[in-house]
Amino acid sequence: MNEQNEQNEIKAEAPVIPNSETGAPGADEKGKASLPLISICAVAFNHAAYIRQALDHFLAQKGPFRIEILIHDDASTDGTAEIIRMYETQYPGIVKPILQKSNQYSKGIWNLSGAFNFPRVAGTYVALMDCDDYWCAEDKLATQLAYMETHADCQLCVHGAEVRNEKGELINRNLMRPYRGDRDLSAEELIDKAGSFPFGSMMLRSELVRELPDWYVNCPVGDRPLELMAAAKGYCHYIDRAMSVYRFNGAGSWTNSMKTGDYKQKQDRYAQQMKEMYDGFDRSTGGRYRREAASAARRVYFLTRVNLRDFSGIYALNDRRYYRELPGRERALIRLERHFPRLYRWIRSAYFKGKRAWLSLKQRG
Repeated sequence: MNEQNEQNEIKAEAPVIPNSETGAPGADEKGKASLPLISICAVAFNHAAYIRQALDHFLAQKGPFRIEILIHDDASTDGTAEIIRMYETQYPGIVKPILQKSNQYSKGIWNLSGAFNFPRVAGTYVALMDCDDYWCAEDKLATQLAYMETHADCQLCVHGAEVRNEKGELINRNLMRPYRGDRDLSAEELIDKAGSFPFGSMMLRSELVRELPDWYVNCPVGDRPLELMAAAKGYCHYIDRAMSVYRFNGAGSWTNSMKTGDYKQKQDRYAQQMKEMYDGFDRSTGGRYRREAASAARRVYFLTRVNLRDFSGIYALNDRRYYRELPGRERALIRLERHFPRLYRWIRSAYFKGKRAWLSLKQRG
């Protein structure tokens, strides 16, 4: 049995921990249901191929704590909602879904957990996940909880992730491993950092999401504003261990949705919306992190120009820092494309032809 099959075989057992005083699962000394310590907030859209794996790994978490799984399905059309209903029936009081009849994202509600899951949070801590990804360590929550329980100033705890394809095959162990070794990130570092943490790695204190600022609600992504909210109140701790899996090019992913339609328009709008978010954060913190927020907004703009292959100002003095942050392979390809465009197009065409031929042979074999 290969590694992926072993992960798929994890049995989903309800995380019922006997109460320390009465010994009765799910009851306190008055016989009332205990509140969860951790609220898992998950979002799904057309994730029928992946949703069982995500839910099974939520339920497989081990530790002396209770969880609730708050899951929002955004009017999936592939049977995702029916699968969620099955889990709700099997794990009543733990799996708590909202199953939309009409798609909310298309109506401009971009942060679905913020709109529909966060208001329902009963736990002291919140763990996040998109349901095309999954956790791959049964002690993920326990590991993060142990740190946050003993470090009151830590507002956000994150970790590394493996990158796998739709078939579960490992693509990269280090792409989503931003640091080598455990470390703390100050507010300034968290605001103005290159790259992003895996969304499914994030655990934060629920008090952060009780009242959401406008610049969170209007942001096109959910992770970045939460990082800023954490930075305003404390620090972030990174655990250098891959405890989740990011599924590259998964169906229904935000990354794939950005590639459809008018790509330039989407990139331009994204850069503008992110700038508005950073401006809102700057106002809400009284300009305390103005330099870091302005730099972070500029980085987003720079990266959207790279995505659009607009290299006109890529070596500008003000942007040189962001250029150096790019992986060496990306910098080499940019130089090749900019200075030798015909050679770049030929190499790119040959690469994709070879890749298609290899995939065809692999499928036949």
